[in-house]
Amino acid sequence: MGKLKYALFTGCTAKQSTPEQMMSTMAVAEKLDIELVELTEASCCGASHLQDYDDFLSLVLNARNIAYAEKHELTMVTICNTCQLNTAMTKHRLDNSADLKARVNEKLGEIGLEYKGTSKITHFLYAIIDDFGLDKLKEMVVTPLSQFNIAPFYGCHNIRPSELQNETHDTPENSYNPTSLDDLIIACGGMTVDYEEKNKCCGFHAELQAPKVSAILTGNAIAGAMDGNADWIVTPCPLCHLKLDTQTGHASEAIGREVSLPVLHMQQMIGLALGCPPETLGMKHHITKVDFV
Repeated sequence: MGKLKYALFTGCTAKQSTPEQMMSTMAVAEKLDIELVELTEASCCGASHLQDYDDFLSLVLNARNIAYAEKHELTMVTICNTCQLNTAMTKHRLDNSADLKARVNEKLGEIGLEYKGTSKITHFLYAIIDDFGLDKLKEMVVTPLSQFNIAPFYGCHNIRPSELQNETHDTPENSYNPTSLDDLIIACGGMTVDYEEKNKCCGFHAELQAPKVSAILTGNAIAGAMDGNADWIVTPCPLCHLKLDTQTGHASEAIGREVSLPVLHMQQMIGLALGCPPETLGMKHHITKVDFV
């Protein structure tokens, strides 16, 4: 197998609100000898909010982003669950509707682009598991995370809807009991924590419409991990990370219980296991301090 190479769609959050995720993504990619070509021309995926306002505009926007990956003739890799959902959903719809694809390409033609449908779309989580391989990752671990109980938090958009999900992991049959993030934790030497909320919503996308419900979802997720004796929560989504790391005050008030737990990006966990220096992983950027020694 040759060197793995992907077109990296960073999304907005990793470049602005969670710079530590971008730092740790690049650090892990370097350790694993994965080449990431950043799609600097790409823009926001719509964050599942534009989609409610203007569906066609959201399709054009995401088709434009995918078209840049196609120009590189590379698989697009995402590092945000919501970006994954919106790009994968756009590809699914356009690849299954010649009329819709033609309408979108009519707009893209105004800026000299064309969506062809030639690039696959996958999350960095699945790129590591399926393309790089967990057995190979295990061999590269220099600091096993064996002293930590780690609670995986999948979030909504990386495992739903079922028809868009990875072909070999978190499929419709096990969407209520996903395994990919658990498998990754085990590969890094950690002990996984099984708890009911690990595949529930973090509350991020409900915050504007229903802030109390949003806070309850956040609080329940953290509480579930705490009750499972977790030392950390680990998530592949920067939006989940923001909610679980920064909203503990509102979450505690909403559920009537003090909740707080360190939350790591998936890439930070991998980086620690691979022996990356903490400063290259942005470990100081967290609201809730992470004990990783």
